[in-house]
Amino acid sequence: MTTEAGDRVGIACPACSPQFETVHEVLSTGGGDATLRCTECEHVHKESLPEEKTAQLDVVISQDGESFSAQVEAPADAELSTGEEFVAETDAAVMTVRITSLELDGGRVESAPVSDVDTVWTRAVGNVSVNVTKHPKDGKRENTESTKVQVPGDHEFVVGETEELGDLEFTVEGIHVRDDAEGYEFDKVDYEGDTVAAKDVKRLYVRDETSTAWSAW
Repeated sequence: MTTEAGDRVGIACPACSPQFETVHEVLSTGGGDATLRCTECEHVHKESLPEEKTAQLDVVISQDGESFSAQVEAPADAELSTGEEFVAETDAAVMTVRITSLELDGGRVESAPVSDVDTVWTRAVGNVSVNVTKHPKDGKRENTESTKVQVPGDHEFVVGETEELGDLEFTVEGIHVRDDAEGYEFDKVDYEGDTVAAKDVKRLYVRDETSTAWSAW
């Protein structure tokens, strides 16, 4: 990966720390050498920065039951883990994806160095399709129906709040959280105010508030 203006790098400062690295802000990279500013003493100087070694990774992206293949560059000395997100470019689109598993020679694991990984298995989380189980206002569970809604991955569903999405209007009663989601205490939440991002939702359980829902006409 190429170092760009605004990045931070570790390098010795000739003014305050010639023997040890300090954090520098990259001001510019034109002309072969980078112009750097030491964050310790504010000294500005030019240095030649080594190119970071990268590796090509094969990535499989799952989205709405379909799979796409892509290749991405990653720092060669990086460590990958399930749950991490990154941007992948495919022939169809540029999308944000989340790692669901890492395939090595010996099988699938949850974390591994880039150099050991054969295939990165992911799912798209930038825009997601969320499974919804809804029941009518009268509460008759035998009349439940299943549907899907398309929303941005960062859209938040809140237990107790009413949503209007397209032709649907419903109140969220419970949320089943995906296995690869991080930061949630339980795999299902149903207390008023509980919040889950759409990309972390395995299924929504809702009460249909659509005025024409469940009509015989």
